[in-house]
Amino acid sequence: MNLKQRLQAGQPLLAPGIYDALSALVAEQAGFEALYLSGASIAYTRLGRSDIGLTTASEVAQTLSLITERVALPVIVDADTGFGNALNTQRTVREFERAGAAMIQLEDQTFPKRCGHLEGKTVVPVAQMQGKLRAALDARRSDATLILARTDALAVEGLDAALERAERYLECGVDALFIEALRSPAHMDAACGRFAQRVPLLANMVEGGKTPVQSAAELGQRGFRIVIFPGGTARAVAHTLQGYYASLRQHGTTAPWQQRMLDFDGLNSLIGTPQLLEAGKRYEG
Repeated sequence: MNLKQRLQAGQPLLAPGIYDALSALVAEQAGFEALYLSGASIAYTRLGRSDIGLTTASEVAQTLSLITERVALPVIVDADTGFGNALNTQRTVREFERAGAAMIQLEDQTFPKRCGHLEGKTVVPVAQMQGKLRAALDARRSDATLILARTDALAVEGLDAALERAERYLECGVDALFIEALRSPAHMDAACGRFAQRVPLLANMVEGGKTPVQSAAELGQRGFRIVIFPGGTARAVAHTLQGYYASLRQHGTTAPWQQRMLDFDGLNSLIGTPQLLEAGKRYEG
């Protein structure tokens, strides 16, 4: 079952955030059906920087290709603004599709963009975004590669304008919609009331962000068909590393943490080292 078919099912699709092949592998082993690769997570982990448009298309594509080479799950990937104009967007879509993207997300912020839950966002004119979306749809090789249109207009122009933008983007023929930073359950219900019966809607859960965090089941009942927790992984890992490094600095040993970490054999088991070594024997002289 591909992602397009899965989105027709009744249950909402829960896609955890990932940022590299290891996090993707652990998520796959946990039993998820799809994964979400955000530009923010790459900025956090590869650059140690904020989500303010510092990542490049090639960095995202390289990260994506390493993930899709390692896991079989469909990956929804954040393509930010397409990294430029409509022609840049076409190049981005082609590159991400070659790298294995199942769904490519494009947003209507100006470039460089910033995290959807930060202040100070600005958006491009509707017609300009429509041109980018049409360019993206023309660029993909397969209609199984889905295009997700995101609007950040709520914080800039208000809810009604954001919903109207989503309507205009849907007219372009996109496969799913994402109205970013909905502020309340009432906002969520307004979005679902207008679109949920017509197209898959994505709900973005950001711990400490603008949108009230709800479970996938609750969001599914509202009408959302895709639920992402994009940055939770990086936040959990950062918190864990703070504790790990503080303990190592204090004690000079990992002994106090050994019940909270994998040992050498445990990590090798997780990443499949025994199977990899066994496969290599087939090619020995």
